[in-house]
Amino acid sequence: MLDTGERESYKAEMDGNVLPAEILPKESTERTSGGPAFWPGLLLALAATSITVGILWDISWHTTIGRDTFWTPAHMAIYLGGTIGGCVGGWLAIQSTFFGEGRNAVTVLGARAPLGAWVAIWGAVAMLTSAPFDNWWHNAYGLDVRIISVPHALLGLGMLGISLGALLLTLSWQNQQQDGAGGGLFVYVGGVFVVLGAVFIMEYSWPNMQHTGRFFEVAALTFPFRLVTLGRAGRISWPATRSAAVFLLIYGLMIWILPLFPAEPKLAPIYNKLTHMVPPPFPVLLIFPALAMDLVLRRRVKDQGWGGWLTAMALGTVFLAVFIPVQWFFAEFLLSPGSHNWFFAGDRIWSYGSSPGSYRMEFWDWKSDPLNFKSAGWSWVWATASAWVGLRLGGWMRKVQR
Repeated sequence: MLDTGERESYKAEMDGNVLPAEILPKESTERTSGGPAFWPGLLLALAATSITVGILWDISWHTTIGRDTFWTPAHMAIYLGGTIGGCVGGWLAIQSTFFGEGRNAVTVLGARAPLGAWVAIWGAVAMLTSAPFDNWWHNAYGLDVRIISVPHALLGLGMLGISLGALLLTLSWQNQQQDGAGGGLFVYVGGVFVVLGAVFIMEYSWPNMQHTGRFFEVAALTFPFRLVTLGRAGRISWPATRSAAVFLLIYGLMIWILPLFPAEPKLAPIYNKLTHMVPPPFPVLLIFPALAMDLVLRRRVKDQGWGGWLTAMALGTVFLAVFIPVQWFFAEFLLSPGSHNWFFAGDRIWSYGSSPGSYRMEFWDWKSDPLNFKSAGWSWVWATASAWVGLRLGGWMRKVQR
C-alpha cells in the first residue's frame, strides 16, 4: 500500500500535473508549444480528422447515393488522411535518421523515428494498400451490405494505426512538458480515436438495436478500452470525459452538416426517396460513463490489486452501471417522434434502400436477443477485460517520451 504522501503525489499526477523537470530529459524541458515536436502531432491530428470525416461521409454517400465510382470526395478525404499520416511519419524518420534529430527515437532496420511516427507509417501503408483491394472487392462483389468486410478490415487497421500514431506522438510531446502543455491536442485526438471505434460497430449499434444483449456486449468490448486508455494516459484533468465530449461534437457536426447538401440515389432499387445526404445515427452518450470512469481513475491508486484486475472490475462495473440505463432510455427517445428534428435526426438516418414502415420506430431482435442476466454478465466480462487492456496500455503511454 502507498503511504499518504505517495497517494497525494499520485492524485496530483492524475489531476493533470506532469513529471517534474528534474526527472525529464534536459532537452525536453526546453520545448514550448511552438517547438518542433508540436507540429508533427498537429499534422497527424489533421490526418486523423480527414480520415474520420471521410469515413462518416462515405457511409452517408453509400446510403444516400450508392456506389458510383471509387473516386468520390469521401474516399479522397479518407486516403488523403492516410497520405498525410505516412508523409509526416516518413519526414520524421528522415529527420531522425539522417539529421540526428530526436535522440530518443526508436530504431527499426537501421532507420530512426519517434514511435508514433512508425505506427503512423504502418497505418498509412495498410490504408493505401486497402484502396485498390477495396475497389476490386466492389467490382467483384458489388455494394457492401456490411461495414466490416475484408478490405474494410484492412482499412480499419490502417485507420487505427494513424489514430494511435497521432496519440503516441502527442503523448510523447505532452509527457516531456513541465507545464502540462499538449493536453488539449491529446484530448482532441482521443475523441477521434473514440469516433473510429464507434464507426466500426455501427451495424451493431443502430438505435433500433439498443435494447439487445449483443449491443451492450459489443459496446462493453469496444468503449471501456478506449476511455480507460485515454483516462489513464492523459496528463490533464478529466481526459476521458473531455475526449467523449469531442467524440459527441464530431459526430454531431456530421449529423448537422451532411443533410445541408442536396443528393439523390443513383443505384436501384430505390424504396426511400431522398433529396439530401443521409446523416449517421446519433451517437451513444459516452460522456456519462466516461465521467464516472474518470472519477474512479482519480480515486483508485494506480492499478493495484491482482495486476490491475480489481481496478478493471471497478471500471467495467461503473461503465455498465451508467451506460446501460442512460443508453436504454435514450434509445427509446431516438425512436420517438421527439427525435424527429435536425438536432437528433431520428427520422433522417434511413437509406434509399429502406422502405417506409412502422419498423423504423420499433426495437429489433429484443425478443430473440434480450438484455438478461446472461448477456449482462458477458457484458461485464468484456467491459472488465477491455478496461484492463486500457489500464495497461494507458499506463505504458504515460511513460512514452519517444
